[in-house]
Amino acid sequence: MIVSSLTQRDIKKRLSSGGLFFRSGPFIVHLKTKINDIVSNFYKLYCNYELIDDADYADFHIRIDLPLNIRRWVKPQVFFYLDDEIPFKPLPLNQAYPMFEWGLNWCIANHSHQYLIIHAAVVEKNDKAIILPAQPGSGKSTLSAALVSSGWRLLSDELALVATESLTVIPLARPVNLKNESIDIIKAYNKTGLFSGRFHETNKGTVSLLKAPDESITRMHEVAVPAFIVQPAYQAGQPAILEEQSRGKMFMHVAENSFNYSVLAENGFATLCQLIDNCECYKFTYSNLQEAVGLLDTLVTN
Repeated sequence: MIVSSLTQRDIKKRLSSGGLFFRSGPFIVHLKTKINDIVSNFYKLYCNYELIDDADYADFHIRIDLPLNIRRWVKPQVFFYLDDEIPFKPLPLNQAYPMFEWGLNWCIANHSHQYLIIHAAVVEKNDKAIILPAQPGSGKSTLSAALVSSGWRLLSDELALVATESLTVIPLARPVNLKNESIDIIKAYNKTGLFSGRFHETNKGTVSLLKAPDESITRMHEVAVPAFIVQPAYQAGQPAILEEQSRGKMFMHVAENSFNYSVLAENGFATLCQLIDNCECYKFTYSNLQEAVGLLDTLVTN
């Protein structure tokens, strides 16, 4: 059974009572909330995700709720709970849905040390996966949104989960987080895409989320073999250029953008060494999305 097998009203009842269990990549998530904006956006963006009935286990038990004090009514806030503990500060009520997305990212990044976790998008075409590690502001999410809007498979927008033994990437196809100018750019690029509402004045500016492609969701059980590691950098007015990057520089870049490289210690070092050795490494500058997609298409068809 998937989320859209039920009505939005049924989903709201489940979320507000005992909560519901759904599968996201390798994880089972138990979500409980009464906040309408989370209900409506979850129903829209997670409509094809598998529901788990009668689950007796979840990797993450998440509850998002209003406080019991005056901030329930005056400048209302929402709290994120993991196992009934509050790991970070509340946010305004109108940011409740992105809080769910960011909070789930935080749960995975801080508790899933069976993987090397890299701050990177991962996309795949022709059985060749590209890992796109980058700092915020590099255009990583904009580029990955354009690629998956052009027929590429989405494995992750934010967290690359690398299995430490097989060196495969574990799919985690969730909504793509777009910020500020990128929202209208991708809406113009993907006129049939399904987007959340816009959430203003967050710590990332204005954000909106693009639903993962249906095929990427249904293929979340299929791991991918990384063939390339590409460091993207948006540069206004510049042509799309792929430049070979030394493995030493790419190692340092990926290590700096890993959430748990140091936690994994020797295993993290060994995994990253092998991953770098198995991949071709490039630095990629771009501005025009069609040109960028075309060049990366060429990379995976050669």
